[in-house]
Amino acid sequence: MGAQKSDRHLTAAKSVIAALKDKLDINVSVKLWDGSINPLGHNVTSNLYISIADPGVIGALLRWPTLDNIIRHYVDKGIDLEGGTLIDLGVELNRNGGSNKLKGFEAFKIGRKLLPFLMVSAKKASDTSGFKGDIIGANRDPRDNEDFIGFHYDLSNDFYALFLDPEMVYTCAYFKDWSNDLATAQVDKLDIVCRKLRLKPGERFLDIGSGWGALVCHAAQNYGVTAVGVTLSKEQLAFAQEKVNKLGLQDKVTFEFKDYSKMTGTFDKIASVGMYEAIGNKNIPLYMNTVRNLLSEDGLFLNHAISKRAPKKSFFKPAIRPEQKALAKYIFPGGELDDIGHTIWSMERAGFEVHDVEGMRMHYELTCRMWCDRLTANADAAIAEVGEKKYRIWVAYLAACSLVFKRGSARLFQTLVSKSPKRPSPLPPTRSDLYQ
Repeated sequence: MGAQKSDRHLTAAKSVIAALKDKLDINVSVKLWDGSINPLGHNVTSNLYISIADPGVIGALLRWPTLDNIIRHYVDKGIDLEGGTLIDLGVELNRNGGSNKLKGFEAFKIGRKLLPFLMVSAKKASDTSGFKGDIIGANRDPRDNEDFIGFHYDLSNDFYALFLDPEMVYTCAYFKDWSNDLATAQVDKLDIVCRKLRLKPGERFLDIGSGWGALVCHAAQNYGVTAVGVTLSKEQLAFAQEKVNKLGLQDKVTFEFKDYSKMTGTFDKIASVGMYEAIGNKNIPLYMNTVRNLLSEDGLFLNHAISKRAPKKSFFKPAIRPEQKALAKYIFPGGELDDIGHTIWSMERAGFEVHDVEGMRMHYELTCRMWCDRLTANADAAIAEVGEKKYRIWVAYLAACSLVFKRGSARLFQTLVSKSPKRPSPLPPTRSDLYQ
């Protein structure tokens, strides 16, 4: 690139940043490829920088302005963040409605300033970290579930240990006090699940999607149940079985490497914590009927799941959102969110009686923020374990999760049901026992 063209692109970039500065006025700067620091606010005091490696990155994003392309250039460090995390950037962008200030003609005028970049050549961003296959699982076969789960969970137990708590709980923590640390909040989450299910000594307890075994071990140790965990992750299974042996719970806890839909037997209590999102919405009737068939007549079932907002009324099936597509490609193939209204409808349709629904959105916002901070603090070890590209994707994923829960785009609910509304309720008359 000639010096004249290079100067022209720098001038254009700085002109865009100056225009954004007046509109956004946030405590963030942009570091351009010449090393210059250009504030996006009138009184920038932070060391938080968005860095752009070369003008070709801007050109590539103009020609293909998709979230997937942004992710690819972020992974390749064409776009980067220095002096903080994506959570910090998201907080700044949302401060005082900052992300909603660019609309209509103003956005058009700023966009025109980018035209000099339109024909700038760029190195094609790599695409080496995504799931190879049907990321949405629209035509999934039960045999596909193992591939979906393996892609997400079988990265490395050592990698997950870098940001999870000592019990290796990879679901929303439960903060009795917002100042509690992650380890305390995760043990409290395990316990509130057991307390809501009113686990009693001698009962048979099933955990669908049992992860690294924390819930079944906690239930067996503290509530005297005989527990079974079911998983499709080989890495998690090996870790969980070793944990059971270390704790001497071989007579109380067993695991099965099996799809939940193939489970047989009868259980007094069943929990599904963070697994519902993986089944695919078209399989919800199968899921509900399977759980109900496994549950004893007086049994209780707790479903803990991330939820989307209820869809607006439309004659057309809504297209998958860009962020959902990116999540399915790079993090969780086959995943799909239900809304809580439809979840409850499906439970009642299957014959369950709904007793309690607790929203835990802000608990998950804080959980994801802590995970992101912990993984960032262990960046070198994470890169050594899974490679820099995978690490960068995961840091971005955890930060994005925290932000979407913070602004309410995603929610999380624990729903407690019993098998039949035709029988007396298996619950006490009030919920005071949960908090004694």
